Amino acid sequence: MAKVTVNHVYKIYPGEKGSSVTAVEDVNLEIADREFVVLVGPSGCGKSTTLRMIAGLEEISRGDIYIGEWRVNDVAPKDRDIAMVFQNYALYPHMNVFDNMAFGLKLRKYGKAEITKRVGDAASILGIEGLLDR
Repeated sequence: MAKVTVNHVYKIYPGEKGSSVTAVEDVNLEIADREFVVLVGPSGCGKSTTLRMIAGLEEISRGDIYIGEWRVNDVAPKDRDIAMVFQNYALYPHMNVFDNMAFGLKLRKYGKAEITKRVGDAASILGIEGLLDR
C-alpha cells in the first residue's frame, strides 16, 4: 500500500433552513506505507466518515486526499485500491449483503423501490453487484 495523506479535509452536510453541520473539521493525517492505523474516539466524532472519505464512499467537502502522489478526491472507490477492516465483515452476519446494506434504509421507512435503487447504486460504486445475494 502507498502512503495515504489527508490534507485539511472537511465534511459538511446541509442542515435545516440553509444552515450546515460540520461532521469532520480540518483533518490532517499521514499514514506511511505499510503502517497500521486505528482511529479511536467517541461515537459521532467523525472516525467512520473520515475512513469513508479516504475510501471514496463519501465525498469530501474541502481539502485533499492522496494515495501515494495520486490525488484521489474524484476517483471512484473501486479504482482506489484500498480496503478497510471493521470489527465484523457484516453488520448482521445472518443477513445477506443486500439486507445489510438496506438495513438503515428500512429503519428509516424508505420504500422498496428506493431501497433497491440506493443499494444498487452503492453496490455499483463498490463493484460488488454480484455479491448482493451472499
